[in-house]
Amino acid sequence: MTPRLLRSIDVPAQRWRNGGGLTRELLAWPAGDDWQVRVSAADIETDGPFSSYPGVERWFTVLKGGGVELTVADATHRLERGDAPLQFDGEATSACHLLDGPTCDLNLMLRQASGRMRVATDGLAWAPGAAQCGLFSAVSGRCRAGTLDIAVPAYALLWFDAAPSSLVFTAGQRPAALIGWWLAANPLES
Repeated sequence: MTPRLLRSIDVPAQRWRNGGGLTRELLAWPAGDDWQVRVSAADIETDGPFSSYPGVERWFTVLKGGGVELTVADATHRLERGDAPLQFDGEATSACHLLDGPTCDLNLMLRQASGRMRVATDGLAWAPGAAQCGLFSAVSGRCRAGTLDIAVPAYALLWFDAAPSSLVFTAGQRPAALIGWWLAANPLES
């Protein structure tokens, strides 16, 4: 159960095809174009459409910035930092309107997989109930999984290819209103 730790700032950003932002792919499992689980951080710089991902379940939340108004299949959702993540069909027509300037957002994409994204609570145990899982941190702190005690910097992904039965993340600074997000995935082949 050796997890991977990936800091957002260490991952090169790639420009979107439509030019509206940048993406840092933190995880693609398995590696390559046939991924079933993908985690990325995206900088959205301008209003505009999201790319279509047929057959993909998407989870989306705001990491930094003033938030977004996301229209998915004619339903509008206002999302600000700290709100519950939004789940939607990756093939649905989606457009983003920035509420107060650029944002940085977290995406969990699942293809031939099921999963979820949840807001983490400081010091509260989380049982992923999934084959794979991870934590994306908003602040620095420590994550405990069984006998492991791992230092996690702010804005980093800690990923377990084999999920432990439970994890606990404790923020290194108090008070931390938002400490991070739990991610769970059940790929078709794991």
